[in-house]
Amino acid sequence: MEGIPARARVYVACAALGALLCLLPLPALRTPWWAVALLAALYAGCEQIARRRFAGTCYPVLLAGAFLLPAPAAALVAVPGALLSQGAALRRVWRAAQSALAVWTAARVHWALDGRDAVVAPDFPYALVPAGAAVLAFCLVLALLDGGIRALAERVPVRRAWRGLFLRSLAPVAVHGLAGLMMAVLWRSPYGPVAALLVLLPMCVSWWVFAQYHRERAAHQATIRALVQAVDIKDGYTRGHSERVGQASMMIARELGMDAERVEVLRFAGILHDVGKLGVPTRLLRKDGPLTPEERRVIELHPEYGHEMVRGISFLGEARAAVLHHHERLDGSGYPYGLVGGQIPEPARVVAVADAFDAMTSTRSYRRARPVPAALAELQRCAGSQFDPRMVAALTRVIERSGWQPEVTAGEGRVPAQGRPVTGRPGARR
Repeated sequence: MEGIPARARVYVACAALGALLCLLPLPALRTPWWAVALLAALYAGCEQIARRRFAGTCYPVLLAGAFLLPAPAAALVAVPGALLSQGAALRRVWRAAQSALAVWTAARVHWALDGRDAVVAPDFPYALVPAGAAVLAFCLVLALLDGGIRALAERVPVRRAWRGLFLRSLAPVAVHGLAGLMMAVLWRSPYGPVAALLVLLPMCVSWWVFAQYHRERAAHQATIRALVQAVDIKDGYTRGHSERVGQASMMIARELGMDAERVEVLRFAGILHDVGKLGVPTRLLRKDGPLTPEERRVIELHPEYGHEMVRGISFLGEARAAVLHHHERLDGSGYPYGLVGGQIPEPARVVAVADAFDAMTSTRSYRRARPVPAALAELQRCAGSQFDPRMVAALTRVIERSGWQPEVTAGEGRVPAQGRPVTGRPGARR
C-alpha cells in the first residue's frame, strides 16, 4: 500500500475526509457514550484476534453498532480498531475510512426504515427488513470503495475493477448481519450487553473452521509449489512455463463459464501438467537440437509418470486426468493412449490448448518464440484435428479482450522473445 500511485493516495485521502465528515455531528448527539466505547473496544479486540488468528474481520460488532446507534456514533465504533490494526499507516487509514463510511451508510438506512424501533421492541419478521437493507448498503459501500482502490492502486481495468465484488461479499456479510442483529436485540433486552456478547461465540467457531480451511488450502498450494519447483530445476529451459499454463487454463475455464471450484482445479491441472518430467532423464530435457525417435518415446512417457505422481493427491480431482491426457489429440494421433474426440477429458482439452499456446509464445533452446497473433492463428488452424475448437475460441476471445504478456523462459539471452515464426506442429518438444 505504501508504493501505490499518487492518485490512489488522493482517493484514500478523500475517503478519510468523507469519514471525518460523517463523524462531525458527534458532539451534538445524545447517545450513551459508554455503549459507543464498549462496542469500539469490543470491535478493536475482536479485529485483532480475527485478523491474526483467522484472517477475517469482525463485521457483527460493526453491524450491531449500526443497528443500535445513530449513524455518526456507529461510524466511530469502526475507527479505533482499524487504526490499531497491523500494517502501514496508509493501509490503516484506508481500513478506518472504508469501515466508517460503510457503517455510517448502514446505520442511516436502518434508521430511515425505523429499524431502531424494531430492535427496541423486537418485531419479527419485520425487523429483518431494515436490517437486510442496512446489510445490503454496507456491502455495497465496501464493494464500491474496494473497486475504486483496485482500479487506482492495482491498475485493474475500470470495467473489471468492481466485477464480482458485491456478490462475493454479500453472503458472508449477510451472515455477519444476522449475528449483528441478534447482538442488537439482546443488547436492548432485559439481559443486557453481556448476553449480546454470547452471540460472538458461534462466530468464533465459524472463524476457526474457516481458518482451518485456509490452512489446508495453503498446504495444498505448498505441495503444488514444491512439485513445480522440482520440475523447473530439472528443466531450466521451461522455467515459468507451468505457472503460465495454469494461468491460461484458468482464463479458458472462466471464459467457458465454469464455476469457481472447477476453475481452481483447471489452474492446478495447468500448473502440474508437466510434473512427470521429473521421471525423464535431465539430459533429454536439456538437449539442444532434435530428439531421436527413441529419445522422443522416453519423453512421451512423462504424462504417465506425472499421473502416477499425483494419483494419490485427492484434492486435485479431475486435474489428475488432465496431467495424463493433455497430449492427446482430437484426431487420435496424440499420446499416451491415442484417445479420440470426446474420449479426451475436458480438463485435458483445456490444458492442451494452454500448453501449446505458451510453448509457442515462449523462447526455448531449440527455437524462437512466436508472436501472440501467430500463435493464436496456429491454434485456430489446428482446431478440430489437434485441439478442441471450443477451447481455442475461448482462449482467443479472452486474449483479444484482456491481452497476454508471454515471459521469456530460462535462457532468455539466447533468442529474442518475439522472433520469427517457427515451423512444425505447436509445441513440438513439450
